[in-house]
Amino acid sequence: MEKQSLTQQTARRLYGRIVAEGGLAPGDKLPNELDLSQELGVSRTTLREAVRMLVAQGVLEVRRGKGTFVSDRVEDIDDFGFTGLSRVKGQLRDLFELRSIFEPQAARLACRRATAEERADILAKGRAVEDCIRSGADRTQADAAFHAAIVRATHNEFMVRLLPLIQRAVATAVETGDDAQRLAEDTLRDHALLLEFFARGDEEGALHAMAIHMRHAVDEMGLSEEEMP
Repeated sequence: MEKQSLTQQTARRLYGRIVAEGGLAPGDKLPNELDLSQELGVSRTTLREAVRMLVAQGVLEVRRGKGTFVSDRVEDIDDFGFTGLSRVKGQLRDLFELRSIFEPQAARLACRRATAEERADILAKGRAVEDCIRSGADRTQADAAFHAAIVRATHNEFMVRLLPLIQRAVATAVETGDDAQRLAEDTLRDHALLLEFFARGDEEGALHAMAIHMRHAVDEMGLSEEEMP
């Protein structure tokens, strides 16, 4: 079990180096086994097992006689293959750490910079989320569209580039929340407060309302024991 855990950790670190850190691009060849195992602080056997795991998931590919390379389709892979509740919780914790840092500031900037049309779009999409909750419909797409509208209204190119991560976090939160009804109730209250601040153009209010929304989501999904901003 310990060996499997170490292999899994090594695979995740290697995946992070490839995708999150951008250390290796699609088509790049992995460093030689000895150097890479020393860099990661694991045995060559553990590294081979981790590489096999990533090959099985399509992140890496072996080219006979040439070596191991980053797959050309690595950026299209959403599931890293680290199955199980601990993987989901770990991923969700990481995503909400990002959201807790990023989205309150995004709300503040959007409140300041949004055009009249963008502000109206944010308010309309917020009401669409409320309608989904009150009717018992799946709100995943509506919720993602609401948060995306806020991020786009920041007029910050690099914030917009984070939208796929935010949308993944929204979908995972809705699907895996331990108490879906309580999470929905919190979302209703939090969004109502957030929309009020947007309607008034109160950027500091929007920042704090979004921070409260993130905190409620973290608590309801059982992530509050982890260190969060």
